[in-house]
Formats: sequence, structure tokens, C-alpha cells
Amino acid sequence: QVQLVESGGGSVQTGGSLRLSCAASRWTYGPHWMGWFRQAPGKDGEGVASIYGVNTYYADSVKGRFTISQDNAKNTLYLQMNSLKPEDTAMFYCAADKSVRRWWTPESWAYWGQGTQVTVSS
Repeated sequence: QVQLVESGGGSVQTGGSLRLSCAASRWTYGPHWMGWFRQAPGKDGEGVASIYGVNTYYADSVKGRFTISQDNAKNTLYLQMNSLKPEDTAMFYCAADKSVRRWWTPESWAYWGQGTQVTVSS
């Protein structure tokens, strides 16, 4: 069973930056997908970014502002968020799976963290 624990959320002003981290329990087999999702109150979950090996994928809404990366030695996933906007306010979740068909859809992922809140004020 994979366990994911997010950290790094907080409150910032417009234009600020945050770095989210997701500590994952050790994968015991092969390469895997990891990703970040977010959900704002009253809205559906949105795929923000994902990574598989050296390949990264982003939602159009965060391209050029967010960067996903991972440190395999530390089993940790990161999301560097720059130029934050009020519309980025949401609960952010880390997700993981060995195989993902459509990374931007929450139902494609098997393992989830508990989430970390990001609030951006204007």
C-alpha cells in the first residue's frame, strides 16, 4: 500500500510562491506516475501536473508558473508554484499510480494523500 503525505501549503499574496512536497512510501516495483491535483470549494477536482520518468505534463492554467519534480532518492514529489493567483486557491492533493491512462482525471489514480491547503489572497 502506497502512502502519500503532502506538506508545504499555506497562505500567500498574489504573485507569491509556495513549494509543495509529497513524501511517498517506497515503491517496491518499477517506474510509476505521480501527480498533483487541486479542488476548490464547489468545483470538481483538477489535474494540475504529473510526472513519469523525465516526462512532465501540466494543465494549461498553470503552464509557465508551476513546476513538478521528484527526488527519487528521497521518494518525494514537489510542486513549485510561482506567480500565484487567487484562482489557485484550493486543496492540493498528491496522487500516485503505476499506470495512468489520462493523468488529468482523478479517477485514473489509485493512491491519494490527505491534501494541503493553498490560499492566495489578492
